[in-house]
Amino acid sequence: MAQPSQQHPPASSNTMTDSKTEQRSYKKTLNLPKTSFAMKANLVQREPEFQKRWAHIDLYQRLRTAQHPAGPFVFHDGPPYANGAIHLGHLLNKVLKDLVVRTRTMAGFDVPYVPGWDCHGLPIEHKVMRDLGDKAKDMNAMQIRRRCHTDAEKFVKLQAKQMQRLGTLADYDNPYLTMDSSYEAATLEVFADLVAKGFVHRALKPVHWSIANRTALADAELEYEDRQDTSIYVDFEAADPAAVYDAFALAGDDRPDQTPCFMIWTTTPWTLPANLAIAVQSHFDYDLVRLDGNITIVASRLVDHIVDLVDGAKLQRLATTTGDKLLGLTYRHPFIDRTSPVVDADYVTLEDGTGLVHTAPGHGADDFNTGHRCGLDIYCPVKDDGTFDDTAPDWLTGLDVWTANDKVVDHLRESGHLYHAHTFTHSYPHDWRSKTPTIFRATEQWFVAVDQPAGDTNQTLRDRALHVTADDVNFVPQWGRNRMRGMLESRPDWCISRQRAWGLPIPAFFNEAGAPLLTGASVRAIADQLRAYGSDHWFTTEPRDLLADYEPAADPDAPDWAASVLADAAAPLTKCLDIFDVWFESGSSWNAVMRQRGLARPDDAPAHSDLYLEGSDQHRGWFQLSLLPSLGVTGKSPFATVLTHGFMVDKDGRKMSKSSGNALQVEDLLKEFGADVCRWWVATLNTDNDIKVDHDFFALAGEEYRKVRNTIRFLLSNLSDFDPDTDPYNFTDADAASVDAWALGALNDLITTVTSAYDAYQYRQATEALFNFCNDTLSATYLAAVKDRLYCDKPDSPRRRRTQTAMHHVADALIRLIAPVLVHTADEAWLSLNATDLKDQSTCVHEQTFPASIDVPVHNAWPAVVAAR
Repeated sequence: MAQPSQQHPPASSNTMTDSKTEQRSYKKTLNLPKTSFAMKANLVQREPEFQKRWAHIDLYQRLRTAQHPAGPFVFHDGPPYANGAIHLGHLLNKVLKDLVVRTRTMAGFDVPYVPGWDCHGLPIEHKVMRDLGDKAKDMNAMQIRRRCHTDAEKFVKLQAKQMQRLGTLADYDNPYLTMDSSYEAATLEVFADLVAKGFVHRALKPVHWSIANRTALADAELEYEDRQDTSIYVDFEAADPAAVYDAFALAGDDRPDQTPCFMIWTTTPWTLPANLAIAVQSHFDYDLVRLDGNITIVASRLVDHIVDLVDGAKLQRLATTTGDKLLGLTYRHPFIDRTSPVVDADYVTLEDGTGLVHTAPGHGADDFNTGHRCGLDIYCPVKDDGTFDDTAPDWLTGLDVWTANDKVVDHLRESGHLYHAHTFTHSYPHDWRSKTPTIFRATEQWFVAVDQPAGDTNQTLRDRALHVTADDVNFVPQWGRNRMRGMLESRPDWCISRQRAWGLPIPAFFNEAGAPLLTGASVRAIADQLRAYGSDHWFTTEPRDLLADYEPAADPDAPDWAASVLADAAAPLTKCLDIFDVWFESGSSWNAVMRQRGLARPDDAPAHSDLYLEGSDQHRGWFQLSLLPSLGVTGKSPFATVLTHGFMVDKDGRKMSKSSGNALQVEDLLKEFGADVCRWWVATLNTDNDIKVDHDFFALAGEEYRKVRNTIRFLLSNLSDFDPDTDPYNFTDADAASVDAWALGALNDLITTVTSAYDAYQYRQATEALFNFCNDTLSATYLAAVKDRLYCDKPDSPRRRRTQTAMHHVADALIRLIAPVLVHTADEAWLSLNATDLKDQSTCVHEQTFPASIDVPVHNAWPAVVAAR
């Protein structure tokens, strides 16, 4: 029979009770950590609560009205385009700007910071036209403008909300918008001064032309992309063969019985219909050669290169002369009944081609200058849609220039004028909005002259800008100076007119003969109208009504015809339909925002603002195009310092874009990591050059954030029974050898390092020091050394109070030092340190200044001890 299984007797209730009692009794002997600062950050949910708190206490205005012992620091925001949600570039730019605002504020400065948006121009109009599709064809300019205004308003609100979600601090209640009437009027005031001082003119010149958008473009609106094109070498027959042979001193039997040619090289075959000259360099040597049966002229140093282009090409050198002997010779166009001259030009080089340059004054800046100097026509047979007009040969009329390329090459091949053709890849200017290739096309446009001596000093804008760039402006990084200087040295006159609907109108008028009325006084009269009614008023109001307050008799610059035409209601008077380049509008913000709102530096300061901060592309854009009008109007720079950052690329160095599928979305990053992690990531970057981006990099930033947070939490949790007003320990020389004194000495070093890095805009250096202090100095060394005394010493023992005193200094200073970067976490920690919560409106970490060094004796043996450890 089976025996019943034996049961162990249940443990007595007394035994269990004794065990629990013993555990409780041990627990009571420990000073257990306690804090309201949670281990889990929960940033995605908690950050909006802090942002509501800052809005409720009106933090920005509280900071503006506080005491500022360091005085003002004038930091001006460059306006992004109001045409979509923010992207990674905005994240980088806006966080860097916020770091400037917060670090300068905590250093004791008053930092007014007005966010702005660029609301006019192609970026917005292009998106609206794309959204409208075929409907746009049935809409007039005013309908397009209203739709653009609505879209711009919508995206200003969206971007402002997204930027605030990043934890940025700015006057979001009073932003500047370039489409506001007050801003438009202030822009026209800048223009009026430039007109009055002689910097503005209208001219027929070749400009970068967007076929897709049918408008002129400035250099700042171009992007360079690789493109395949056809390179051709073409023979142009001499119109007077005898004169050519005379130039080479060939006489009698030495003269070939053939018509010699001038061989040119071009990468734009479609411009050949507009050829009006061939340019040579007068001091170069040129050879007359027999090449595969043809007699042609090429630069002596390039003969071998040209022979190598064609396999088996046969060469015979006949004679040599210098370029000056070729000047004045003439040639016949290969497919148009036209004879043109050989001219001199100093831009002809021996780097490539033939040493003879095809010159079309209507299709290039150098060509135009040569044509103007030599009295050539400025001929452009290409219409605004990129097709040839009826002045071109019949077989080209109506074709677009890109199709015409192949047609021209085929025609030259059939007629025997083509020596060689091949395709090649080169960097070519594209329209920044449509991403399509641009062309050079001569049209009448408005320009700000950079080489015209004018104004109070009778200097050119180029000379003024180069002087200021070299001597008066600080560049961070320093290589920005050379970049800016190079762009200023090579830039052409600034084409400020655009043939679009959405923008600020250029306030010029024309009489029946096409002569313009544009003076400083007339522009100011229009500025007053637009200040009251906005720029739509220009498009809906008759010319004489717009000029109702303008008195030509009182204007010494008024054209002779102005008074009579304005007085005669029947006399034709039309408005200019061009609008301003948006860069002129944003480039006037030093006046429209900083001076108009009383935020600029005093009149006797060397610059209107202390700092401009944007991407490195703005050396060509906003920096340069703010500098030129500011110098023209006020004689001084808009900025004392220019700080630039690189661009975002993926981890393989490729440009990030939605179409490539490699772009991270800011909204997604905020939902996954929170703003503070994203801000920490930005602050740890080397922003001097392009920045590689990958999701894993944000995850790594999250790990670093957690280590910093956990360190702060350990500090706070061991200060729950410490009152800095009643419990502090007074350090003496007897404490110099203590680990607490060493920790405070290390803290002093940290304060110096971080505040110096912040002052120099070296945020990576600051975050590296902060992380190493938390991870190494505190967690791995100091906190590990004092953990036992914190938990096991009597709560008020001198040793424990000494450590808590040091830890309170460390916590207070560390929270302040991280505040510009980890804006939400720092305020949460500050409230915990001060035993309060979100409801407390009396204190905020962002109203504090950076910590001062702690006066504590530290034994000089500590460095050796730490090194040995």
